[in-house]
Order: sequence, then structure tokens, then C-alpha cells
Amino acid sequence: MTKAIWALDAVHSSVDFSVRHMMIANVKGTFNSFNATIEADPTDLTTANIEFSVETSSVDTRNKDRDGHLVSADFFDAENYPTMTFKATSFEKTDDGEYNVSGDFTLHGITKQETFTVTFEGQGKDPWGNEKVGFSAEGSINRSDYGLVWNAALETGGVLVGDKVKISLQIQAAKA
Repeated sequence: MTKAIWALDAVHSSVDFSVRHMMIANVKGTFNSFNATIEADPTDLTTANIEFSVETSSVDTRNKDRDGHLVSADFFDAENYPTMTFKATSFEKTDDGEYNVSGDFTLHGITKQETFTVTFEGQGKDPWGNEKVGFSAEGSINRSDYGLVWNAALETGGVLVGDKVKISLQIQAAKA
């Protein structure tokens, strides 16, 4: 297959995260508004151009009060930093259909190099004849590296919110 432009199918895609809460459980959430620019041969990502953006105000943890706190200046500060972005800069093939994708991750006005494990999940035609591809990605960031340092000490020791944030993406895209 040759390199092509792929349009994100947001209805069939997701950007999810989880973080330790009270040092005893994980709280999960999702972002409801995101976009991607994908130029790739899906069977060989080593020459791909990929950019991803997420609207920080679209965070959804199924708790309105917590979501309000997350978009406040204590965390995302969505008013001043409305998006987080990832621009891939290198692709390392690690197995058939599997890659380590590194790039510039920007959150809260800070850019750092991060690496995600990306898997090509397959391709096919939908019932209307549109060519589709699927990818999944997994990785983690330390929120304090991006200035998201709000926390509260627990009476039993430890902190309310963990530093490591696990990120999981499920992406479906249509050939443009």
C-alpha cells in the first residue's frame, strides 16, 4: 500500500486515560473532542506524518464536579491551554504491525518527548465502500512534568492523585 491521507472517524475512535486515586484505585476518563492529521501507509508507519490534538475542556470522568476541577487552573487550565497535542517525530517498527512512535507532546504549554506503542489493527471497507483503517496506542506521561502538580496529602500517607497518567487511544480513520 502507498502513503495516503486518512481522515479521523471520531465517532468510532476514543482517547481515554486513567490515573491512581487515593493510592488504592484508578479513575478513568475520556476526552470527547479530538482530531488527527494522518498521512501514512498503514501497513508501514515508518514514513508516516501524524499529528493529534485534544480539547482539554472536553474531559469527561462521569463526574461534573471533578471535570470542572480538571479544566480549572489547578490542572489543565483549559482557558489558557485549550489543547494538548502530539506530533510524531520518529517511528520504530518493533514487530509486525507494532511500532514505538515518539514525538513532541505538548500539555499546559510544556513540550516534552514522549513515546507511545502503536498497533496497526487492520483495514477493510465499510458497507458503503469506504476504505477504513484502525490503530490502537498506549503510553503514559507524568503529569508533574507538564506543570500539573495539584495534589492533596492523605491522612493515611500518600497523595490523592497519582503522577503517572496512562493514555489509551482507539483510532479508526477513512481514506480521504
